[in-house]
Amino acid sequence: MDRAEIRAKAVELARKAGIVITDSERDQIQIIDYGLDPIDPQLSFQILIYVNNDRYCAKELIMFPGQTCAEHKHPPFLGTPGKQETFRCRYGTVYLYVPGEPTPNPKATIPAGREEHFTVWHEIVMKPGDQYTLMPDTLHWFQAGPEGGIISEFSSPSRDDYDILTDPTLATNKDPGLRD
Repeated sequence: MDRAEIRAKAVELARKAGIVITDSERDQIQIIDYGLDPIDPQLSFQILIYVNNDRYCAKELIMFPGQTCAEHKHPPFLGTPGKQETFRCRYGTVYLYVPGEPTPNPKATIPAGREEHFTVWHEIVMKPGDQYTLMPDTLHWFQAGPEGGIISEFSSPSRDDYDILTDPTLATNKDPGLRD
């Protein structure tokens, strides 16, 4: 699937959730590919950023069935404590993993060969209307359930270039076509 097809599929999933995405917003959907070429269909997802300024950020995280956001944290940067974010599930099911008592028999399936890079296993099952806030510098990762999932994210300013990924073979880069 090429990038235009991925964006079109993300817009269609958003429509199922009742989220309107304009044509210009469709063209701004970022495909988080972690620098992998070809794109790993399980270790990738899509983001639409509505606003990200020096005070706040709002985004949609659009995930196809089984897509995974790699384990990472948002550490302090430039005198800030790091990004604090609140996730609100808008569609489908999303399995969020954070530090805490490991969940027996978690629902997520780790991308093959990357098992050692997923270290937090306290599972939070998010369904539409569920909300969870992550404090800065907290390891976390998430995966969409069988129908996919959409999370609205509201946060302090987002600086993904400062994120720390547990898997050192992955890059924090975004869709190369959308880089400044």
